[in-house]
Amino acid sequence: MTGSGERVVAHKSWEQAVVWVGGPALGAGAGWVVKPLAAWVATLPWAPMQGPFKLAEQIPEWVLVGGGALLGLVLAFFVALDMLVVTVSAERVVLTRGDDTTEVDGAKVSAVFLDGKRIVLLGADGGELASEKTDLKAGALRGAFTAAGYRWREEGDPHAGEYRLWVEDTPGLPPGADALLKARKRALRGGEDKDVRLLRAELGRLGVVVRDDDKRQYWRLTRTG
Repeated sequence: MTGSGERVVAHKSWEQAVVWVGGPALGAGAGWVVKPLAAWVATLPWAPMQGPFKLAEQIPEWVLVGGGALLGLVLAFFVALDMLVVTVSAERVVLTRGDDTTEVDGAKVSAVFLDGKRIVLLGADGGELASEKTDLKAGALRGAFTAAGYRWREEGDPHAGEYRLWVEDTPGLPPGADALLKARKRALRGGEDKDVRLLRAELGRLGVVVRDDDKRQYWRLTRTG
């Protein structure tokens, strides 16, 4: 608990410690393995690209281990930055990931559920007020939301049967939605997560809710869409 009746759901301290300690440790271990591995490969006359392996064999072990630990630390930083923190009270829900924060008025939330690895907040019109990927424990999320008086849907998305597979120039979409879905398709294929999220929000403003399944986009309309 924190603040006036707020509950915070976040990764436990030991989970964060595993990231910060495990990342550099794994990196250092990988760096330590490089030198003997390179020396072994350099003895194989049939192995291709002997040059890089012979070069790696000459690098001091402390440089490889230190460089591996540093790369592991950088990786740990990005993993920690991607961890979602959910703050719940009767008045509002705040979803924080790194420097990105989404705040939702609690009075507008009609239902909350997990859709695979995403937590979704729905409004009264069936539109998504927020949708964020997370690996936080379902039980912890459920407990925080139900304690604050929100409706937690254990069965998942109440509109799951309304989605249709999107193909280009699909009829029935609001003006401009097809172009946004085309742009989002390119962003999904390119792994451009920020653009994917922005385009999802833009579609929401048009009354279109989108979900993804193996790079394929499925859509439905809100009641006002």
